[in-house]
Amino acid sequence: MAVDRLKMLFDLARETKGFLAENEGLKLYDLALDAAAIGPCLEIGSFCGKSTIYIGAACQNRGTTLFTIDHHRGSEEQQPGQPYFDPELFDKYSGRIDSLPLLRATIEKASLEDTVIPMITLSSVASRNWATPLGMVFIDGGHSYQTVLGDYQCWNRHLKPKGYLVFHDIYPDPDKGGQAPYEVYKIALQSDQFIELPMVESLGILKKR
Repeated sequence: MAVDRLKMLFDLARETKGFLAENEGLKLYDLALDAAAIGPCLEIGSFCGKSTIYIGAACQNRGTTLFTIDHHRGSEEQQPGQPYFDPELFDKYSGRIDSLPLLRATIEKASLEDTVIPMITLSSVASRNWATPLGMVFIDGGHSYQTVLGDYQCWNRHLKPKGYLVFHDIYPDPDKGGQAPYEVYKIALQSDQFIELPMVESLGILKKR
């Protein structure tokens, strides 16, 4: 991939709505570039496409696919009256949050339509008949314990050896953030299936043995 195109993609990612720090995104790109040589990548929680750009750019570079999963109705914190409510995401016709139009616009702006396959559904539904081995799984959907645990249980079995399991919002210190993703991260680590790699901000990175 040409340097100027990669710069354009990273600039676009910086401008895209989302909760991913830039150095976390750049690390996702590096991990996905390695993982995409093993198999397609999958992210749970695409939102408006910030992480999708980083992972999708790497997949496009390798000539493989990024699957994204999101119901696009927002998390509990993004609903009207809640701390992370964004009126731009509110669909007045349905009376619900809908981030799908912004994801579609991001994919189009990034020219990643030949690489990214959005799945507009729940993670558990998407995994029901899944049969494609994966090089990377990025978990950044709902942040309740049961949701994160379900994402891990549904998708870990599809991750190939040497592939990456990556969690966002890992906070060993409870004063810095919610603990549900961290608790599931520890379960994955205690399974002895993974090698723990250095964190990048709140990005927890595990490599399958």
